Amino acid sequence: MKVLVDLNVLLDVIQKREPHYGASAAVLSNIARGVIGGAVPGHALTTVHYLVSRFANRDGANQAIDWILGDFEVVGEGRDIMLRARGLPMEDFEDAVVAAAAETIHCDWVITRNVTDFKASPIPAITPKELAEVLTAG
Repeated sequence: MKVLVDLNVLLDVIQKREPHYGASAAVLSNIARGVIGGAVPGHALTTVHYLVSRFANRDGANQAIDWILGDFEVVGEGRDIMLRARGLPMEDFEDAVVAAAAETIHCDWVITRNVTDFKASPIPAITPKELAEVLTAG
């Protein structure tokens, strides 16, 4: 099983955002332990680095990026993914880019807390909590 993790799930863990932290941390833990394959869209790394640098420090930002690079496949969002995203019937272009990236690397799901934004996604979206339920049943 391979999943693409949306930025909000990464930020739940990095920023310890409650009440979402536990379920999101479980997703990332399963990826880190190799239970499931995990990927992130390339633009998520720049956003993580910016936010951690701004609200903590540059060393913390670099550590966050190193952690992501160590456990996740990073999907580069080149021209083909952007064109595919433009062709998707989704309201938000960033979400369409996430969906197109997930499709490109043949993910089973996009893991996000914004499932409703992915209704028109070619890859189904589920929440971190829903993924935990799938893994428990599995």
